[in-house]
Amino acid sequence: MAIERRRRELPWRPRSLQVRQLLAASLGLVAFLALAGYALDRAFVDVASEGQRDRLRGFALTYAGVVEFDRENTLIPPEFPPDERFNRPGTGLYAAVVTADGQPWYSASAQGPRLPELTMLEGGQERFDGPLPISDSAGMPGEVIRYAMGFVLVRNAEEIPYTVYIMEDAGSLPQQVQVFRQALWRYLGVAGLILLLLQTVVLRWSLWPLRRVIDELKRVQRGQANRMGELHPRELQPLTDSINALIESERQNLEHQRNTMSDLAHSLKTPLAVLRTRLDAGDDSGLREEMETQLRRMNDLVGYQLGRAASSGHKLFAAPVEVEPHAEQIVRGLEKIYASKGVICEFDIDPEAQFHGEPGDLQELLGNLLENAFKWARSRVLLTARPGESAPNRRPGLLLAVDDNGPGIPPERISHVLQRGVRGDERVQGHGIGLAIVQDIVRSYRGELQVMASEELGGARFVVTLPPGL
Repeated sequence: MAIERRRRELPWRPRSLQVRQLLAASLGLVAFLALAGYALDRAFVDVASEGQRDRLRGFALTYAGVVEFDRENTLIPPEFPPDERFNRPGTGLYAAVVTADGQPWYSASAQGPRLPELTMLEGGQERFDGPLPISDSAGMPGEVIRYAMGFVLVRNAEEIPYTVYIMEDAGSLPQQVQVFRQALWRYLGVAGLILLLLQTVVLRWSLWPLRRVIDELKRVQRGQANRMGELHPRELQPLTDSINALIESERQNLEHQRNTMSDLAHSLKTPLAVLRTRLDAGDDSGLREEMETQLRRMNDLVGYQLGRAASSGHKLFAAPVEVEPHAEQIVRGLEKIYASKGVICEFDIDPEAQFHGEPGDLQELLGNLLENAFKWARSRVLLTARPGESAPNRRPGLLLAVDDNGPGIPPERISHVLQRGVRGDERVQGHGIGLAIVQDIVRSYRGELQVMASEELGGARFVVTLPPGL
């Protein structure tokens, strides 16, 4: 009961192994895909930037190959550009050649935009920079990536230096990167979903032996199997072997206790019979008093030990026991014993009510409670049995209640009456251990015994509440 209360008080529930593994693997997969996507993205950006540089360099080298100078070392504009976009304004691809006279030549595409200032570079010198600010023909701001290379043309022992500039709209590279990123994350998302599904299938397949162990354990709990199976993975074999050993040990201990108590009861039967015979035939009052005392003690001992034998070591995994057949058998005998009182016992038993334990324990519970009710009732006894509290994947509990229309028990005497060896009225025959045996059985099943006034019959009401089983 304390364990159940602590579990209910927990603010969170521990996750199942499958959920824990799936969550951990999913987080790892998402982290891996995120890192892989980031790495691919950075690699693409670097490669695209380097590719842009190589492309602009190729344009510059092509222009350098077609640049010519007249006799006065004046630049002759290239007639055929390496790309048609250099001839169309607004294409975002510009070319310029700067010579020593300080008057740069611009391609047709550069007509209109205001490009960055151009300077001469030394022969063989390269420069790749940007983005640099520009203004288009409408005065709107923009940016370009610029590549420049310095050349020296040697003609007639005379060096003619010039620099070729190739500029491209800075938005072209981000557009390419954006397209790549959309495709990249789309494909990574699809791959991630496929891997998650595959991962779920693999986890369910890998945990299948554990689910089989759980199913076998449930069958043992319900009494449908005697022990766990033998064919299990090496990792689970110690667990199933331990469970089988526990079941076998529990059965052996229960059988040993039963045999011990049976032997004790059997060994005391003969001395009791002999003492009773001598007592009935004897005339000596002293001997009679002594034998009466010893006989009472032995009867108490037999009742106590039989009570312990019946209540100790109940089965952890027992098949359900129907309540009504055992109750009918007990009531038939009690109605014969108390026929002179004319007591009638009524049943209010739910067909779903079942006792998960030893049939002997159920007989002890019903026998002692019903006998106590018959003993004190004036004319009526009511037995109620209903399914108790339930929990997921666990067998339900049980509620047993016995009411009578007798004098009842004052609240201040309830704890006194439940003590072993105490009788509610010394004038009534009995040993005073029946209710104590009931308490022992109820405790062994982690249940609770309550005594109160009966609202329906007006006498006493004994309520036994057994919690859900394993």
